[in-house]
Amino acid sequence: MNFQSMIATVAACAVIPGVAEAACQAALIADLKVTMQGAVPLVRAKINGEEVSLIADSGGFFSALSEGTVARFKLPSEVADPSVYEIGVGGKQTISVTLVKTFTIAGQSLPNVPFTVIDNELGAGISGFIGQSLLGFADADYDLANGSIRLLRPKGCGDQRLIVWGASRPFSMIPLEGIDGTFKETIGEAFVNGKRVRVGFDTGSPTSALSLEAARRVGVATDGPGVMPAGVVRGGIGRQWVESWVAPVASFKIGDEEVRNTKLRVQASSLPEVDMLLGADFFLSHQVYVANSQRRIYFTYNGGPVFNLTTAPSAATAPPHEASAEPTDADGFSRRGMALAARRQFAAAIADLTRATTMARTEASYFTERAEVYVEGGQPSLAMADLDRALKLKPDDAQARVARAKLRMTAGQDAAAAADLAEADRILPKEADLRLTMAQLESADAGAAAIGQYDLWIKAHPDDNRMAQALNGRCWIRALWNIDTDKALADCDGALRRDRKNADFLDSRGLTHLRLGENDRAIADYDAALALQPKIVWSLYGRGIAKLRKGLAADGQADLTAATALDPKVVAYARDRGLDR
Repeated sequence: MNFQSMIATVAACAVIPGVAEAACQAALIADLKVTMQGAVPLVRAKINGEEVSLIADSGGFFSALSEGTVARFKLPSEVADPSVYEIGVGGKQTISVTLVKTFTIAGQSLPNVPFTVIDNELGAGISGFIGQSLLGFADADYDLANGSIRLLRPKGCGDQRLIVWGASRPFSMIPLEGIDGTFKETIGEAFVNGKRVRVGFDTGSPTSALSLEAARRVGVATDGPGVMPAGVVRGGIGRQWVESWVAPVASFKIGDEEVRNTKLRVQASSLPEVDMLLGADFFLSHQVYVANSQRRIYFTYNGGPVFNLTTAPSAATAPPHEASAEPTDADGFSRRGMALAARRQFAAAIADLTRATTMARTEASYFTERAEVYVEGGQPSLAMADLDRALKLKPDDAQARVARAKLRMTAGQDAAAAADLAEADRILPKEADLRLTMAQLESADAGAAAIGQYDLWIKAHPDDNRMAQALNGRCWIRALWNIDTDKALADCDGALRRDRKNADFLDSRGLTHLRLGENDRAIADYDAALALQPKIVWSLYGRGIAKLRKGLAADGQADLTAATALDPKVVAYARDRGLDR
């Protein structure tokens, strides 16, 4: 069963602006309301009557739920044909399937809806994603800047251009190259340095990126002048983290739009079928109409930077997008505000979210969203006030509790932060994804509590692609507080089996060996960590202690001096936890 046979038309036809023939109309099938969580477009839905958030992923073949969501709702699951799999930036996965008895989206309740099952979580509060099984059966108008994805079915348009944003705005059109059927894709063409590349339009990817193989083919180097390392990234599918860079290019051209002397992100990943992904950053800077009915893609520029290259511009340098229509209710202002925040236009985002809180004074989520933007914009006191208000309206909001705990910790309000975390612990189910964040927050001053949160999260998420980070976190806390140090070593070994060249993991294992009195092994791990990152304070300090214990006084003191020069507080912090000479 597919979505096409299940979602009915919910509005009458409307004339498409800019089309010569008035007979050309579009039936609105569904209007999916989108809220940006950072660079991730989320839509609300319900699984068996309970609200969930799903990523709108135009690059995914199927719609999918995480294993954690399947367990939470006690849904049936079985392995599909092992020869069928999905591929993302993070690798490929075989497919299991599940069935949702009642799935509700865009006001429509649909019976017995199939989903694939992915074996990694997608982030706190995110249950899965909707892909081309929903987004691709009609035309799709992606207007993320205004918080909307509309599914439309044109009638009487023939070969006429389908422009839904008004005839006065300039636009480009390119052929739609993606395949139809079960594995529907949205693919077009662009040119990098004058050479053709196949691009996939993928809202599920937070940032646009060129594959390393394609970069080499079009003459974009990752080791030349002006190249900056951009860390490791992963997509929604698969567990692999891949290296990335930001590299200069002479030209990027798509349709009639060309940007000269710009930069592109390059990822050391193999992208199926395409050379480059156009991610949520491209969709925020453009309104994109995928005309499956005509095999065309239309798009118009909203303003601001086309790509998110990590060094995001301030609100002062990013011109606002041209709104297709002024919101008329609190939810509309909320969605547009979060889209503006994703483009780091914080002042405009706050203005929209303030309209939302004014129009719906008893809706806690709008205050929580504005708090998130205040934090991103460097206004923690205003964020705290909004979280206080949100929790008065909805005391059982665990996400707001944890957000306030983080702010309170930053402000030195440790007792109040601990109270918030304790309340969140009481509210949350044991398998909640948010427990990983809680473990990381409690790590500084509550070793046993942090270990307890790690224990719950690790048990409930055995296949999550953040497992290496979780194992390292639990290793570090066990070693720092000298709790079950033999178990700490097993955790660190587990983390390093997943990522052998991670300096943080080596640093944690070095501390574990130090606690166990294995000074030579501690020094070896610290040496390896510092070879990767020469200014890790704890590696320098721990190596200094290990050398002193071996009688290497001059070398050990040199390391301690280097560590205290970087962070003078490390001596007292270590001594309070029983780490001294």
